[in-house]
Amino acid sequence: MNKQEFLADLRKGLSGLPATETEERLNFYSEIIDDRIEEGLLEEEAVAEIGTVDQVLSQIIAEIPLPKLLKERAKSKTALKVWEIILLILGSPIWLSLMIAVLAVILAVYIAIWSAIFALWSVEVSLAASSFGITVAGSVFIFASNKLTGIAMIGCGFFCAGLSIFLFFGCKGATAALLLLTKKIALWIKSLFIKKET
Repeated sequence: MNKQEFLADLRKGLSGLPATETEERLNFYSEIIDDRIEEGLLEEEAVAEIGTVDQVLSQIIAEIPLPKLLKERAKSKTALKVWEIILLILGSPIWLSLMIAVLAVILAVYIAIWSAIFALWSVEVSLAASSFGITVAGSVFIFASNKLTGIAMIGCGFFCAGLSIFLFFGCKGATAALLLLTKKIALWIKSLFIKKET
């Protein structure tokens, strides 16, 4: 892909952004390509080093704040007709309540998932704290003439410590996966506000 094809595809992908923002991004990537060509790369190689258009679009969408996209989207390109406004007003009890219900369900599911992650981390902290406490208590029992009880308690403390280490990696993986999912959902929502030309 050459520079002009890359910039043309990028322009199509950014068509939902304000014109100044689109031109700014296109100029930025045009300069990057020119700089790499000056360094001795062929035009196709310079474009390939930047990445695919989809990768660049994802990066741009991630950098743009959601309020800016909402503001641009709210600017209507065409005025609504009278009958459209009347239908919106008359239908608002239905579509508004359905929209609120859908958003509430989505938010509840999201909070429930994060609550499960929080519960896992709570169990992790509890296991770590109890392993320390049981080991210290077992040491006290050993020195206080209850050697078998103390040894059993220290064994339980080490067992809790092992479970704590094992659970730490599970909690870390689950949190990382949920953060990645959250980021992808945010990018998807942002991409809805950038309407591509067809």
